[in-house]
Amino acid sequence: MRVPGDIKKLLPKRKLDAHKGDYGHVFVIAGSVGMTGAATLTSMGALLSGSGLVTLGIPKSLNPILEVKLTEVMTKPLPETDDQTLSEGAFSKILKFAEKANCVAIGPGLSRNFSTEKLVKELVVSLDKPMVLDADGINALEGEASILNSAKAPIVITPHPGEMARLVSLSRDAIVKVKEKVAKNFANKYNVVCVLKGRRTVVADPKGKVYVNLTGNPGMASGGVGDILTGMIASFIGQGIKPFDAARLGVFLHGLAGDLAAREKGEVSLIASDLLNKLPEAIKLLA
Repeated sequence: MRVPGDIKKLLPKRKLDAHKGDYGHVFVIAGSVGMTGAATLTSMGALLSGSGLVTLGIPKSLNPILEVKLTEVMTKPLPETDDQTLSEGAFSKILKFAEKANCVAIGPGLSRNFSTEKLVKELVVSLDKPMVLDADGINALEGEASILNSAKAPIVITPHPGEMARLVSLSRDAIVKVKEKVAKNFANKYNVVCVLKGRRTVVADPKGKVYVNLTGNPGMASGGVGDILTGMIASFIGQGIKPFDAARLGVFLHGLAGDLAAREKGEVSLIASDLLNKLPEAIKLLA
């Protein structure tokens, strides 16, 4: 598969005397009861994209499960609600631990618990590290997207059309018809990099730059696939790539891994783990 030259140049080269501290520490805030898979896939997406360190912040009662599911990813048990979701009480612990991180990924599988959503909004305006917001990290901002303008650090937001519809006054179907315009306007209005997912995913930055991705296939319409992308983009930001370029690189490689998986398994049976397993091969094509 041919890789565009501008994309190929974005992947950092490894130094001969490299150590894990050279390639970033990603802090993933994800998961709730029934949604440990989302947290796992996001963390592994970051790790397989080159992060030197990945730590997963998880509701404390779920920590034993994640300790078993994840070998190379570190975990940080955090205060939780009665529903086994992250609570507002986790705020200070997250803020303190984030001082060690280079990028924070927030959202996959968090749930729409009131306390959890309040935590997300507090983190968006308080963290001073670059963030990637996805899934319930986006849903928490329903009707309150203006919170993004109060962020202290760069944000990449990665909605699918349904999530974007909760943030803007358009239907999902209307968004699909004018994806480039919607992504561009949202990025400009809220000073974020907007990754509007779906067929021909669009990446837009606040200054009007737009990238339309050409990799990917219908087999990627499967639960967990988007969580992997969240981890990938966070990983590339953590490695020092600018948010817009990290999003472009992540989206391209994500789709390429999906294409490699579909070539082997077909589209109907493709699942998120298949894409995850093809990430090393996709990245190797850029090296």
